[in-house]
Amino acid sequence: MFALTFLGTSASVPSAERSHPALLVEAAGKRILIDCGEGTQRQLLRSGAGFRRLDRILLTHGHFDHVLGIPGLFSTLRLRQNADVMTIHAGPGTLDIVARMLAGLWGAGRAPIPVEFVPLTEGPVIDAGEYTVDCFPVRHRDTDSFGFSFQSPARRHLQPDRLAMLGVPDGPMRRELAEGRPVVVEGGRAIDPEDVLGPPSGSKKLVVIGDTETTEGLSKYIADADVLVIEATFLDRDASTARDYGHLTAAEAASFAAANNVGQLVLTHLSGRYRDEEILAEAARVFPNSRITADFDHIVV
Repeated sequence: MFALTFLGTSASVPSAERSHPALLVEAAGKRILIDCGEGTQRQLLRSGAGFRRLDRILLTHGHFDHVLGIPGLFSTLRLRQNADVMTIHAGPGTLDIVARMLAGLWGAGRAPIPVEFVPLTEGPVIDAGEYTVDCFPVRHRDTDSFGFSFQSPARRHLQPDRLAMLGVPDGPMRRELAEGRPVVVEGGRAIDPEDVLGPPSGSKKLVVIGDTETTEGLSKYIADADVLVIEATFLDRDASTARDYGHLTAAEAASFAAANNVGQLVLTHLSGRYRDEEILAEAARVFPNSRITADFDHIVV
C-alpha cells in the first residue's frame, strides 16, 4: 500500500490555494518526499505529516519550483536537532544544482544536516523488501529529468477452507506455512505451503512523473499502473504553448493513461490560468477515471 499526500500542486507560479510541487509517499513505515518546492516545510506541518521519519528525497528535475524548498527544510531539521542523514536521489545535473544552492548558503560541501547525494541512472533506486522504487528518464527541456515507479510485490495468502480440510490448527503452524515452510500436522501428515496458499494477489504499482514535454517512450514504465500521477499544465487549446514550455496538456495525459491500462489518472502541476473544472473535464472526456489534485489531498494506492 502506498499513501500519497499532495503538499504542493501548482505549476511554476503558486497561488493562494496551491503551493509549489511536493508529494509525500508513505509505504511500509517509510516516508519519501518527491520534489521539494518553496514552502514545502510549512506544507508538511499544515498537512499534519510533520518531519518525523523523513530522510529521503527524490527529485524529478532541477527547476527551481521543484527544489527551492530544500534549504528551508534543512534549516528547520537542524533546529529540531535531526541527526538522520538526508539522502537525495536525482540526476547528476540536478544534484549539482542542489549542491551549489546549499554551498551558496553554508559553504562548499556543507549543509545544516548530514546529506548524501545519490545520482540516478535508469533502473532500481530503492529495494525496501516490501516495496521497490525504480526510475526512468523523462524529457523536459534542458534538464536531466526522471520519473519514479513504486511497486509492492504480489503476495499469497492462506486459504481458510484448505487449512480446515487438511486439519491445520490455528497458531504457529499456520504462520510457518504463510512464511513458506512445510509443517507436520497431527497424525504425521506433512503439509506443504503449496497445498494451502492461494494465487498471488495484491501487487500495487504507482508511477509519478513530474514535468515532461512528451509521453513518447514512457509506456513500458507506466503500463498497468494502478495510479499514474503526472502533470497537466495546459489545456489542449494551448497545445502549442505547452510545446514551447515543455509541458503536457490534460488531454495528452489522459490519452497516455487510456492507452496504457492505467487504473486512475491523477493530474497535478496545475496552472492558475484555468479553472479546475476545465482541466478535469478535458481529461475525463478521454479517460473517465481522472482526478485533479489540490494541496493536502490524500490518496491511498
